[in-house]
Amino acid sequence: MKEILRRSITGVIYVVLLLGSVFLSSDAFDFLFMAFGLACLYEYKRIVRLKGYYIFMAYLALWWAFIYLVQDSTAVTLLMLLTITVDIALLMFLFSKRPKKLSDFQKFVIAVFYIGGGCIFLTMIPYKDDDFAQFLIMGIFILIWVNDTFAYLVGRTLGRTKLFPAVSPKKTIEGSLGGLIFALVTAYIMSWYEARLSLTEWMVLAAVIVISGSLGDLLESKFKRMAGVKDSGAILPGHGGIWDRLDSLVFAAPFAYLVLNIFSYVS
Repeated sequence: MKEILRRSITGVIYVVLLLGSVFLSSDAFDFLFMAFGLACLYEYKRIVRLKGYYIFMAYLALWWAFIYLVQDSTAVTLLMLLTITVDIALLMFLFSKRPKKLSDFQKFVIAVFYIGGGCIFLTMIPYKDDDFAQFLIMGIFILIWVNDTFAYLVGRTLGRTKLFPAVSPKKTIEGSLGGLIFALVTAYIMSWYEARLSLTEWMVLAAVIVISGSLGDLLESKFKRMAGVKDSGAILPGHGGIWDRLDSLVFAAPFAYLVLNIFSYVS
């Protein structure tokens, strides 16, 4: 009971901080995710045993350049393609049955594009024609939370078939399908309040976010399993580290950004 209470209090504070930054100002939202990115990098650096502090400098330089300086769509597209390419390579790493030892250079590239690029594109998503789409980014957060919550609840009550026991023994296929179904229902409801996207676009976006977010969760689990740790950190009592909370969002962000840009282009 005490553990549930602690998790609940931490979860409420986290959600209030996140949504508070969204509705306070775009600068507050940008700053919060810059800080979250640094925290994720610190936890990642510790887990993969990467020495030095140059990943923080590279991340801050990239974040500052693309959030405040670079307005060229070609440069943004190039960063998106690089980030997605690294993410796809990480999926090959995730599903590989052979143990693979990463070099320091590979760890650096993963840090900059998987975590750094993910945080950057998460921060870019709400901006469209100098407008800050608060309900759009809030909707993406809600889709992730709904998927995580109902994947856990459905998996715990109905789960029988293991999803990927070698990496995450508690996750089930039934739970994953339950999370996806409830996320799609949530996307249907979100389409009533955020008219920038049609119902079909919300449904597609929800599917992309849930599938890529679930893969991101499994990917972080593999890094932790290789390091022999349960959580990426202990900054959030009952929840682990910042990377534990953002693993789905960080991995899903560039794919969501790509889909949103396809919607804009098609429209």
